[in-house]
Amino acid sequence: MQRAIELSTVDSEPLPLPRVSPSSLYSLIKPSRCDLRVWLGAHGIEEDPPGAFRGLIMQLGIEHERRHLPRFPGLIDIATYPREEQAELTRVELREADRVIYQGRLQAVAEVDGRRIEITGHPDFMLPARRGWAIRDSKINRSISDYIRLQLHLYAWLYEQTTGEQPVALQVHAGSGEILDVPLEPELTDRALEMAARIIALREEDAPRPDEHVGVSKCGGCDFHGHCWPPALERGDVGILPRFDRGLVEVLHSRGTHTVEQLIADWDEESLAALERPWGQGGRRKPVGEIAARMIKSAEARVSGAPILLAEPELPDPPPPTWVMFDLEGMPPTIDELEKIYIWGLQCFGEGAGPFRPAVAGFGPGSGGDREGWFAFLTEAGAIFSEHGDLPFAHWATYERVKIDLYLERYGDDAAGTAARIKDNLLDLLPITYAAVAVPLSSYSLKDIETLTGYERQLDEYGGDWSMARYIEATESSDHAEREAIMGQILDYNREDLEATWAVLEWLRGLG
Repeated sequence: MQRAIELSTVDSEPLPLPRVSPSSLYSLIKPSRCDLRVWLGAHGIEEDPPGAFRGLIMQLGIEHERRHLPRFPGLIDIATYPREEQAELTRVELREADRVIYQGRLQAVAEVDGRRIEITGHPDFMLPARRGWAIRDSKINRSISDYIRLQLHLYAWLYEQTTGEQPVALQVHAGSGEILDVPLEPELTDRALEMAARIIALREEDAPRPDEHVGVSKCGGCDFHGHCWPPALERGDVGILPRFDRGLVEVLHSRGTHTVEQLIADWDEESLAALERPWGQGGRRKPVGEIAARMIKSAEARVSGAPILLAEPELPDPPPPTWVMFDLEGMPPTIDELEKIYIWGLQCFGEGAGPFRPAVAGFGPGSGGDREGWFAFLTEAGAIFSEHGDLPFAHWATYERVKIDLYLERYGDDAAGTAARIKDNLLDLLPITYAAVAVPLSSYSLKDIETLTGYERQLDEYGGDWSMARYIEATESSDHAEREAIMGQILDYNREDLEATWAVLEWLRGLG
């Protein structure tokens, strides 16, 4: 549906209007859409302290954008002018159409569903074309998310209100260096305007607190996780159960089932299996189905505080005398120019227990250090095969298998076919654990499951984000001693991941 939009210049407004920017959409829809997140931020609730990783990502994004600037000699940087002059200067430059505009200021007043709001945006680049202008935003992402599309459509709307024409193109300067086109879709403009108006409404002083419910996937990575999650755990909110998707949580709350204990009291396997929940796009609904039995068991485990054995863990039988624990530390493609595994961690446990055997990628420019790390890993794994023969390479989740496939495609196998042999021996403990036991936890991450085994880490700081942040620090350091010290800390973390994986494997064997 096209929305009725009325436009007036900002300067003609007698009183200041509530203002929103295209980047404000992030607070509403990242990591998932949540009205409460916007409301909390506008009503004095403090966010969780930012981690070093988030700050580094922001800095990398700025550097990525700046690396694009030399492509446009003679551009005008609107941000260097006084704020009160920026909008008019941008309009003048758009009329002249003779140079690239960097950080231009576009602003207009819209009436969306009866609410008048000012929208002000600063697209990174506006590029003159034969007929009109292209709008380009620089993003460290390598793919185009829903947020990026919506943000670009608000820029396009602002441009149209300013010039009377649509931009000739919407583009993303992606983290890969590619220029990706984003089709202009009227329905996305409608969504973006609706979201902008919703943000303004949530920011109002007398806005009621939104009735949002927690969920494991919904709340992970949210800046207000520390505000919402502990109370949800205390009251036993149904959304704290693992693999309860957002649609199911909302339906259960609408039926009066708010807590884990109420779920057990109100539903059995048959009735929960028949319950329809939202599924996919377009308002479709789907019964919970066979997974209902597992969901009931998860609730019972949470209430009892103890794991519930569902089936004997499907581990190799007979068990080998020696097992390899296998864990990787890597940079995703949105961060590093070349998606990179910087630590390939291996260690033997059991009768043939041995030392920690990591392969570490080099720091040199280009792909040399990356290739060096891959073949060093194959050398270490080949030595293990030579000493013990074929034995399971136990890991957690699909990351290790996916990255082996990536590196096989990138650099190929060694002459002995070691990578192919590793793939034949991979043993993913996550699906084995999920099939065997319902746990009194909110997720099946290694960091959570290891708490059931009695394993205790010795490091004060650890985690995937911590590891990546520290690795970025190491790559940016010119001090060899400092770099070695940082890498030593990351290696200690990887070693503890291997020990935790072994602890979980032994725990599973004990359950069987």
